[in-house]
Amino acid sequence: MYNSQQVKTTISQSIQTASNMAKYDAACKCLLAEKIVLAWIMKNCMEEYADCSIQEIADKYILGVPQIGEVPLLPDETNTSKIQGTGVEDVTITEGTITFDIHYHAILPGTEEIVGLIVNAEAQNDFYPGYPLIKRAIYYCSRMISSQYGTEFKKSHYEKIKKVYSVWLCLHPPKFHQNSITKYQITESCLYGNSTEAKQNYDLMTVIMICLGKRKNKGGNRLLNLLNVLFSTEIEINLKKQVLRDEFQIPMEEKMERRLDDMCNFSKGVWDEAIEKGMAQGLEQGMAQGLEQGVLSAIQNLMESMGWSADQAMEALKIPSGKKLEYTAKL
Repeated sequence: MYNSQQVKTTISQSIQTASNMAKYDAACKCLLAEKIVLAWIMKNCMEEYADCSIQEIADKYILGVPQIGEVPLLPDETNTSKIQGTGVEDVTITEGTITFDIHYHAILPGTEEIVGLIVNAEAQNDFYPGYPLIKRAIYYCSRMISSQYGTEFKKSHYEKIKKVYSVWLCLHPPKFHQNSITKYQITESCLYGNSTEAKQNYDLMTVIMICLGKRKNKGGNRLLNLLNVLFSTEIEINLKKQVLRDEFQIPMEEKMERRLDDMCNFSKGVWDEAIEKGMAQGLEQGMAQGLEQGVLSAIQNLMESMGWSADQAMEALKIPSGKKLEYTAKL
């Protein structure tokens, strides 16, 4: 039977959830745009910066103040601890508009050459949102290169094309992708003979996919451990600040602390809403189908609404460890 009040309530809840998700997404991007965080990514993923210190990259090689594709959560145009790019939109008449999350430039060490970088954070969407993210990343690189015509070079001066990077940070990847960093780039392969070309003439675009998982207390990759702490929804905020400061030498200045607080507050809101929604829908079905089916429905609702794995959903619902294998087999 149609219930207009119930429909209004459902729509209102959906709008509120979407609003909180958008704020959480924006908070993640603001945090990711901090120079010190970008410097960690550059040192550990880009060969040009491997021999530089984190602080050197942040202070010397990253240019300007940031532009973020999303509307800032807390606008602060005077913040100069971030990076500035030429813009976050790329427009052509025939190809439409694309918005980059974070777009900036950096100087290559030992040269005066400048490279273009895009950093994207896929905080909520599926790893395969109807298409492979890697193809979208390559497309973004291609657009960054083609957009240099008329600015970096004119007519046939293709020798002036600058290298571009597209870095994708996936907060909730599938389990088999978790805790991995993968690089895709153009390489030379001579099929016959001994012909070679200078690397700088073809090494013009690189895509880096960083897939988070859970922090490893011992060993593991330093960058992944840092990012897993930074974007964790499970680590208490004060402990998170202490770990970032003591283990990764990230100073807890006022603006950095505020970014962390914003992200943690909004992630808690999204978490609580998802659990409440999943439990409510699951228990409603459970009354008709039995408690077990209701719990399974709650797990599935959390997996769909949050993009979580079954393990993450069961942890959120506090499913006893002895029941997890049973529920996993029945999902």
